Amino acid sequence: MMQAYFSPDQMLHHGQTFLVGGERKPIPEVPERAEILNSALKKLSITPQHPNDFGLAPLAKVHSPEYLLFLETIHDEWRASGGADIVVPHIHPFDRTGTYPATAAGKAGFHLCDTSCPISAKTWQSARASANCAVAAAQDVRDHKANMAYALCRPPGHHASREIAGGFCYLNNSAIAAMQLRERFDRVAILDIDLHHGNGTQHIFYDRDDVFTLSIHADPAGFYPFYWGHSHERGTGRGLGYNRNFPLPLGSGDDVFLNALDDAIMLIEKYAPGALILACGLDASGDDPFGGLNVSTDGFGKIARKISLIGLPTVIVQEGGYVSPSLGDNLVQFLGSFAEARS
Repeated sequence: MMQAYFSPDQMLHHGQTFLVGGERKPIPEVPERAEILNSALKKLSITPQHPNDFGLAPLAKVHSPEYLLFLETIHDEWRASGGADIVVPHIHPFDRTGTYPATAAGKAGFHLCDTSCPISAKTWQSARASANCAVAAAQDVRDHKANMAYALCRPPGHHASREIAGGFCYLNNSAIAAMQLRERFDRVAILDIDLHHGNGTQHIFYDRDDVFTLSIHADPAGFYPFYWGHSHERGTGRGLGYNRNFPLPLGSGDDVFLNALDDAIMLIEKYAPGALILACGLDASGDDPFGGLNVSTDGFGKIARKISLIGLPTVIVQEGGYVSPSLGDNLVQFLGSFAEARS
């Protein structure tokens, strides 16, 4: 039986709107996502456990102290400075190597890269709970309590870098989980199958060779996150060759995705990691409101079986996948196929 983790505190954050094409539109990263995914777990007879609160230490292995302090305190600071009830940036620095900002507005622009990460009074609590799920699942695998574990992380995490939130992501749950596994395994691989490139995860490990990051996603030449996720991005310094991207043409379906996955798996096998983090986005579905790729429900089962057969201890961290008619079915097919291939 696959162990799983979820906390009711993850339902407290609810960003309302963000800017798309100059217009305010509803943020699709809503609590209903977690309700659908929890219902899918019930269909698999999986009852998620409430994670412990592991404190700040696991987060501080990935994120800077300034950033963690910002996430915890910015809402109060913003309100005290006369801001509205939701923190949304209206200015951004040209770069982030200069003086650290002193005002709430300056800090918001420094740490929030776009308008998709509004911060309310409950955002920090939900993000902490989401990260605790990733830590709990990773510790189960690290300590040999489970060969596979699932963290129902919401908000998601793979667009968050060391000190910048973006794309609905505040804390990088996959990176946090990877650092837990690194306490036992010399090398860890992170395979990201979300519709969008995991730019935050790439940034965190870009100069390292102890965590191999791979991402299969819609081509960022015409899709979020636009600036990162291209095939020539291979790492730097010691990390050169330890980051690989597989951008897919918009609208690609099962066969194209599975071919890229074969290439990624060959590289993972040559890296010979001790464990795997699977950043599991379900938004590559043809039903997803973002509409970037066209993976079928059966396709998610095929993807899961291929990854499972790598045979590594695996932590599955939920990333994207938004409200659609097939969201729950896609998770049932993915986790069910993954577990069946391991049995």
